[in-house]
Amino acid sequence: MANFSKSNVPQFSVEVYQNEYLPEGGREVNAIVTVTSTGGGTVGSAVAAPHLYTPGQGPDAAVAIMVDCSGSMDYPPTKMRGARDATAAAIDALRDGVHFAVIGGTHVAKEVYPGGGALAVANAQTREQAKQALRKLSAGGGTAIGTWLRLADHLLSSADVTIRHGILLTDGRNEHESPEDLKAALEAAAGRFTADARGVGTDWEVKEVTGIASALLGTADIVADPAGLAADFTQMMETAMGKEVADVALRLWTPVDTSVKFVKQVAPTVEELTGRRTEAGPRAGDYPTGSWGDESRDYHVCVEVPEAGIGQEMLAARVSLVIPQDDGTARTLGAQGLVRAVWTDDMVASTSINPQVAHYTGQAELAQVIQQGLDARKAGDADGATAKLGRAVQLASASGNADTAKLLAKVVDVVDAAAGTVRLKAKVEEADEMTLETRSTKTVRVKK
Repeated sequence: MANFSKSNVPQFSVEVYQNEYLPEGGREVNAIVTVTSTGGGTVGSAVAAPHLYTPGQGPDAAVAIMVDCSGSMDYPPTKMRGARDATAAAIDALRDGVHFAVIGGTHVAKEVYPGGGALAVANAQTREQAKQALRKLSAGGGTAIGTWLRLADHLLSSADVTIRHGILLTDGRNEHESPEDLKAALEAAAGRFTADARGVGTDWEVKEVTGIASALLGTADIVADPAGLAADFTQMMETAMGKEVADVALRLWTPVDTSVKFVKQVAPTVEELTGRRTEAGPRAGDYPTGSWGDESRDYHVCVEVPEAGIGQEMLAARVSLVIPQDDGTARTLGAQGLVRAVWTDDMVASTSINPQVAHYTGQAELAQVIQQGLDARKAGDADGATAKLGRAVQLASASGNADTAKLLAKVVDVVDAAAGTVRLKAKVEEADEMTLETRSTKTVRVKK
C-alpha cells in the first residue's frame, strides 16, 4: 500500500459505456469502464529527457533488474551477451535520482550491483559502475525465480519511494524450486511492487512467465532472438520511468441485493481481476490496477441486480479510483462513473448490445479460445485445436485484431477467415507458437 503524498498525481477520468435498458425480469448489467490518466510522464511508450529529474517532479521510483544467469544462458552464448547488453541499455534509460539494483538469478539470487543490501541512486557515475559490474555476470547454476523476487522485494522496500518496479528476464523453466515456492513469493510481492517479465529463446514455460507478470500487474512477452533484448529492455524501462502514481485501485460500490459477477481489464490486455477484490467498507470492493503514467485502459464490469418492474430504474454500481493507504483509509482520485439499470418493455432497446461490451466480450473470448486451441494441439487433439483456433481466426478478423491474426496465420492455414475455416499447419516453429500463446491476451480497442 502506498503512503502517497506527492503533488504530481496524474488527472484521472472515467467514462462508462453500456446499454442500461433491461427487459422485464432482466438482472444482468454489463458496462465497459474507460479509465484515462493524463499529466504523468509517459506519452505512448516514450519518455522525454531520460536523465532529467527534479525531486517532486520526476519519477519517485525504485527499479530492480533480475537477470537469469542459470547455466542454460550460455547455450547459445548470444543469450548471456544479449542479457548483458539489454541490462546495460535499461540502466542507460534510468533517470537521475531513481533508486536501482541489478540481481543475478540462478537457484539463488545474488546482488550484482550495488551490493550490500542497498540500492544505488542513478546518476552518470552509478550508471557507469553498474554497467561495469555487468561484466561479472556469467552463466552457471539452476533456476529458482521465487528467490529472485524475494531479493527484489527486500531491496525495493528499502527505498522511500512511490513506484517500485521489477524487470525479470528468464530463459528456462523454474526447475529448482516447487511451484508452491514461486506462488508464495508472488503472493508476498503482490501489491508491493509491479514487474514486467520476459522469456528469451524458446526453452521457458509460457504460463510461468505470463503468471509472474499477471500476479505483479506487469507485462509479459517473448524475445525469441537475444538480439532484440536491448530494444525491449529500453522500452520497458522508459515506460517504468513514466509512471507517476502507484497502487491505484478500481473501487466498485454496489447497492443492497446487487452482486458483482466479474471485473476484468480488457484493454490493452485481458486480465481477470474478480478474485483480487479486497473489501473496502459496506458494499464496496477494491480491484488492483498497479501503476499509471499517461495512459488509458478499459475494464468490463458485470453486476447482477434484483428484479424490478417496467419503468423502474436504479444505480447498479458506482466506479471510482482510489489509492489505499497503510492506515486503512484511501485517497480518492476525483473521478467516478455510474452504471445504471432501467427496465423497459421496448424490446429493441432492451435487446441491443452496447458496441463496446460486444467488442470486448469477443476479445476476451479470443484470448480464451487461443489458449484452449494451443492446449488441445499440445495434447494431440487435432479436431479440438482446429475448432478453437478457427474460432480465434474468425474473432480476430471480425474485430480487426490484425496483430493476433498474423500470429495465428503462423500456426494455422487460413481457408476462410470470416467463417473460421482453418487447417492446422503440419510444422510450426516453436517460437511462433510461444509468441501466439504469450501475446494471446493483447486486445485492440473498440473502433469508435
